Amino acid sequence: MPFTGHSHIRIARPSLDLAVAERFWVRGLGLSVLFRAAGGDAPGEHELLMLGHPDASWHLELVHGGPDLPRPRPTEEDLLVVYLDEPVPEELVTRLEEHGGRRVPSPNPYWNRWGVTVEDPDGYRLVLCARAWSSAS
Repeated sequence: MPFTGHSHIRIARPSLDLAVAERFWVRGLGLSVLFRAAGGDAPGEHELLMLGHPDASWHLELVHGGPDLPRPRPTEEDLLVVYLDEPVPEELVTRLEEHGGRRVPSPNPYWNRWGVTVEDPDGYRLVLCARAWSSAS
């Protein structure tokens, strides 16, 4: 099957601590654990945590362990944007902060105007956008 708008997307990132990351993404944001692997001692093996919604066409993969894996090196522009199509619930932001997130200002005024930016425990940024997705967003 060729690449289409229905192709599944995996966003893969290294993580310093999968238990801490899981707490943020599952208890904070509300994603589900789709798969996990404990890893092992063989070269190339590592701990793995896949998060998302079971019916979504994307998921977030977090990996940890092994000397061959890089440490997270996020920038202010490494964003995962979730379009809520409604005002960002303050309870959601509070829950993300209670589960390891940190509310931060964005260097991009667009995200400050239309949403809330929260850093995950690895320093990657989640933007909760009050707008609906459109190609002009």
